[in-house]
Amino acid sequence: MQPRRILLGVNIDHCATLRQARYRDDSQTCGRIIEPDPVAFALAAEQAGADGITVHLREDRRHIQERDVARLRECIRTRLNLEMAPTPEMLSYALELKPDNICLVPENRAEVTTEGGLNLLSTKRILNEWIPAAKDAGIQVSCFIDPDCKQIEAAAELASTCIELHTGAFARHFYYAFAREQELEKLRAAAIQAHNLGLTINAGHGLNYINIADICDLPWLNELNIGHSIISRSLYTGISEAVREMKACLVQHHQST
Repeated sequence: MQPRRILLGVNIDHCATLRQARYRDDSQTCGRIIEPDPVAFALAAEQAGADGITVHLREDRRHIQERDVARLRECIRTRLNLEMAPTPEMLSYALELKPDNICLVPENRAEVTTEGGLNLLSTKRILNEWIPAAKDAGIQVSCFIDPDCKQIEAAAELASTCIELHTGAFARHFYYAFAREQELEKLRAAAIQAHNLGLTINAGHGLNYINIADICDLPWLNELNIGHSIISRSLYTGISEAVREMKACLVQHHQST
C-alpha cells in the first residue's frame, strides 16, 4: 500500500551558494545584513508547505555554513535533514547538533554536486560504528545510494532507518525514452526490494517540475528531496510559490498513479 502522500523535503543549499558568491567569510559582512538568508528562505518554504528542510554541510563549506545549520536547528518547525559525509568529524558534529535526520552521502571536493550514491560495501566498517551511534542519539539515518540490489542489502544489514535512492541517472536520461525506462525500472525494482527489507524509501537528485511525474509512480515512496529546481523556479516566482507548485505536482501525480 502506498503512503497517504509523498513528502517534500526542500534542499536550500543553493540559496547559500548565492550568498557565498558575494560574502565568502564573516570579515566581508562588516556588520551588514547579508542576503539571501538561507534560514529565512527555509522558513518561507515551510510556510508554503515543505515537509522538511535539507542542507548539506560540505567539508569545503562551499555553501551552507555551521552557523546556518545551528540557526536552522533552532528556528524551523518541520524536520532538519542534514546531508553529510561519513567522517568522524561529521559524526561528532551530528551527535552534538542532533538533527532529526542525517543522510550519509559521498563527497568529492572536485565535484559540482553529488555525482553518485554512497558505496556501502566499501564503507561498512565505519558505518557499523556510525549508524548505531546516531540512532542511539535519536537521529534517523538514511543512506544515499544508487538503485543497486547489493547496496540496498547492505543498507538493511547496517540497520539504516531508510534509504534515499539516487535519481541522477534517471534525470540525465529523461529525454531518451529507452534509457529513461531502463533507469525507471532500476528505481522501481530498488524500491520494491527496499520495502521488502523493511526500509523507508526516499529519493532525490536532478528532480524537477517535469520529470517528477515519473518518479511519483515509484512504489512505496515516502519523500522526495528537491533543491536546485525549486531554487531556480524561485528566482521567477519567489520561494513560496515555487514550493507550492512543487507540492501541487506531488499531489497531482501521486493521486493519478
